[in-house]
Amino acid sequence: MNRSSRWFASMAVLVFSVTVLSNLCATAGRKQTFTGEVGDAMCGRTHMEGTAAGCTRACVAKGSKFALVVGEKIYILDTTDKTALATLDKQAGKNATVTGTLDGDTIEVSSVAAK
Repeated sequence: MNRSSRWFASMAVLVFSVTVLSNLCATAGRKQTFTGEVGDAMCGRTHMEGTAAGCTRACVAKGSKFALVVGEKIYILDTTDKTALATLDKQAGKNATVTGTLDGDTIEVSSVAAK
């Protein structure tokens, strides 16, 4: 590989890396909407105590956080808003739409609506 080919290859890798990073940064920190089943962080999609709703409520009462199961992905829901928590409790085992800021596997919840 000659010098200009190496330079071109290096620039292509740099441009690709910058593009990927800017796309990641663009989605981080902005509100997004997710729809899935309300569960809890401890059980995920496999509930161990009775119904999905009952198990979710029992686990949350014991300190687990609510979670949103979207396909194969489980997002931890982080909120102290009483209205959002009440809606999550009501929707336990059912579908809900959650709006918030995604950080890794955690959604900082802005709002929750029954689906």
